[in-house]
Amino acid sequence: MPKWNKQVFRLAEGHGWQCRPGFKSIVGDRGAFRFDIPADWFFEPGTPTLKFYDREPPNDDILLEVTPWRLPDAIDWSDLPLKQLFEEATKGEPDELIWRGEAIGVERRDLEMTWHETYFVDPGEHREARSRTLLARQAAFVLLLTLSFWPDDAERSLPIWDEVLRSLRMGQHLTLAARRGRN
Repeated sequence: MPKWNKQVFRLAEGHGWQCRPGFKSIVGDRGAFRFDIPADWFFEPGTPTLKFYDREPPNDDILLEVTPWRLPDAIDWSDLPLKQLFEEATKGEPDELIWRGEAIGVERRDLEMTWHETYFVDPGEHREARSRTLLARQAAFVLLLTLSFWPDDAERSLPIWDEVLRSLRMGQHLTLAARRGRN
């Protein structure tokens, strides 16, 4: 696993980024993507997937996995329907699948999103689990997010999912001056 170096930067005054109380903003690739998660969650770096847990593993009940990637800039991806791409990419579900919801397309001015929910049998725990998986695209940048949780934790998990979707921003890159806290 690559070595990770956590860095915290002060943002320039007037940057406009806000976070609800009790949450923290996760910013990746200098603003290529940003979303909010509960402030007390744990982070496990990985390549290419980043993992965020409600509690320190192995005592966790909720997991948010985030996989970012860039598409080649030389191609205009806007004619490739995201919902169709998502449905094709996720149609080969595992044998443990109990139920899969229909893909829901979400249109925002700043990005495209589509997601669905699945119920499945967790292969390690041998009990029912649920997940919500989202594919988001903004120009040539794509983000795959999956929130996995136990049915008993749905009441805690679904508001977190809503906040991740509400706060998700892509393509709002920071400048070096803003990252270092200079005006």
